[in-house]
Amino acid sequence: MCIKRKKPLYNRILLKISGQSFQKKNTSMFGIDILSIKRIASEIKVLLECGIEIGVLLGGGNLFRGYDLKQRGLSNVISDQIGVLSTVINSLAFKDIIQKLSVKTCLMSSFPIGNITEIYNYEKAMDLLSNKYVVIFSAGIGNPFFSTDLAACLRGIEIQADVVLKGTKVNGIYNCDPEKHLPSKMYKLLSYDFLLKKELKIMDISAICLARDYKIPIRVFNINKMDSLMRVVFGEKEGTTVM
Repeated sequence: MCIKRKKPLYNRILLKISGQSFQKKNTSMFGIDILSIKRIASEIKVLLECGIEIGVLLGGGNLFRGYDLKQRGLSNVISDQIGVLSTVINSLAFKDIIQKLSVKTCLMSSFPIGNITEIYNYEKAMDLLSNKYVVIFSAGIGNPFFSTDLAACLRGIEIQADVVLKGTKVNGIYNCDPEKHLPSKMYKLLSYDFLLKKELKIMDISAICLARDYKIPIRVFNINKMDSLMRVVFGEKEGTTVM
């Protein structure tokens, strides 16, 4: 049930969830942490009840990481194709969990996958969003060499989202990797150009450039923190904003 504390900052969002957010905590093992999916799905349901329109795009790093596969000898193209398919696996799990919460959901893929997903269609996605469906975008943009961050910005622009929210395992954007370097400084507000100049590796360059060119803000936050998604959408202090 939605308890509105104040007016939400955004009416339509594109939520990009990193695959690592679905990885079991305190382990390097690959797999899907169903409890994490359930918690995030529950928060999304609350936002939906608050009138927020929600598109979701998932990474696949909890299952396969293209970089690791390349290091083990697979070609760049095949490694990325496996990574793309892993986003579909995560999306299927996510769809199943959120549907069990009685949330209307549609899973779309950037390329045909039999009767498992629908093929991405911009007009249908817009119609579903306006009718309070959670639309899940899988398979990136369907091509190797393009990240899910880029796909998230592209889909966010296409569906006319107010913002791209990147839910990850860190609290925001830092001046250096907070897991490797102490002390580190977290930024609250950054410009696209500053992010590009400093080469802070929170998103790939092409995704940041696309967001900058179409003036869609990006907010990076720790989706593993309870109710962090709600706080971001309602304009409370959470994470880093890029605009």
